[in-house]
Amino acid sequence: MSNSNVREASLDALLKIHKNQTYSNLLLNDVINQKKLSKVDVPLYTQIVYGTLQQQRYIDFILESFSRKALDKLEPWMLVLLRLSIYQLKFLDRVPDHAVLNEAVTIAKQRGHKGISGMVNGILRSYLRNGDPELKEAGSPLVQLAVKTSHPDWMIERWVSQYGWETAEEVAEANNQPPGTSVRINPLRVTRDEAVTELQEEGLELEISPLLPEDSLRIHRGSAAATRAFQEGRITIQDESSMMAGKVLAPNSGERILDACAAPGGKTTHLAEQMQNTGEVISVDLHEHKIRLINQQAERLGLTNITSRTGDARTLELEAAGSFDKILVDAPCSGLGVIRRKPDMKWTKQQKDLERLVSIQKEILQSVWKLLKPGGRLIYSTCTIDKHENELQVKRFLEDHDDALADQKMSDRLPEKVKQAVQENYMLQLMPGKFGTDGFFMASLEKRSDQGE
Repeated sequence: MSNSNVREASLDALLKIHKNQTYSNLLLNDVINQKKLSKVDVPLYTQIVYGTLQQQRYIDFILESFSRKALDKLEPWMLVLLRLSIYQLKFLDRVPDHAVLNEAVTIAKQRGHKGISGMVNGILRSYLRNGDPELKEAGSPLVQLAVKTSHPDWMIERWVSQYGWETAEEVAEANNQPPGTSVRINPLRVTRDEAVTELQEEGLELEISPLLPEDSLRIHRGSAAATRAFQEGRITIQDESSMMAGKVLAPNSGERILDACAAPGGKTTHLAEQMQNTGEVISVDLHEHKIRLINQQAERLGLTNITSRTGDARTLELEAAGSFDKILVDAPCSGLGVIRRKPDMKWTKQQKDLERLVSIQKEILQSVWKLLKPGGRLIYSTCTIDKHENELQVKRFLEDHDDALADQKMSDRLPEKVKQAVQENYMLQLMPGKFGTDGFFMASLEKRSDQGE
């Protein structure tokens, strides 16, 4: 009975994502609560939903071989049911084939007429008899790679043109691996060793981060969010790649810092902790409800040096020119470095979205630059790997601004292990999975203090 409930829940979640283009990470918990899934069922449910989304293109390639009807002519619930069934048959060892088949037919009978359940049964049995179609049937080598790794053609094409075939393939394969969970230790409330002991006592399996050993732990088993350490503000869930933005900005006690695109507040609170709860972090975001998230984080961590405000980073009139020692611009971006965490993004993002974002990023940089003091530092960061949003954006900014300099000492503030990924001494591009982190970019710029000689 339990597995039937899991598959019904998976079908509902995937159907909502399919119809509404809702983000999977926001929807999963809603369905868990609605369907009253037990704790023991949640891992399988999560795996089916994320796995089906991750492998959707390859699954459709399989289905096209065995379905007499074009997939876009099938009822949406039937297509989704077939997808999640093929996912289990192909990718999950612990679920017996006959159980997947029986459940799919039962659900099809409940939701449709006898003909539909017969079709579902026929397609799945044909797959079990014949196995995967030949990949070469997909088309050109590029399309074959896109199908095999389950990405849209345009993404693979873009990565091949920007990074070459080998890296494009590595990125696409890394995107289908489960993401890790890292936590940041709040040094104002706990030492690293105390945090390790406490989390282990609560049953978590973890290791000290190989990249940021003083600041971060990698969680291998257990829910960090359910621990007392999280609820009482001793740790924060944040990927190590994102923590590096704070390390590279390197705020000092007593400084005045701007976090220009701040929600949900992970980097803001990291800066505030680094400053020992002194000085001031002005934390700006466009949306009121996201400002509430920042405030909740600050309160949980016991931080009082954060001032949060709603505002558009493209038109920040809140301060006089030159009023910040340092500025962090964690710009809105395509998110192509965090596909592991949001696999549905592969099917909802379009190439034209990137062009729009590049122009917004440019406007934000232009706007906040005048707020930086001469001699001050600005970190531009994104969670994408696209060169137009990253290095080309920064290089164009340097060309257009005589008072902007590439910070040649950025490497000094980075962990030894990632220095190999530094470009031209002032930019860092982390690729998904390469160091066990998300894909992330940052560049360090300084404002001339000699006032434009």
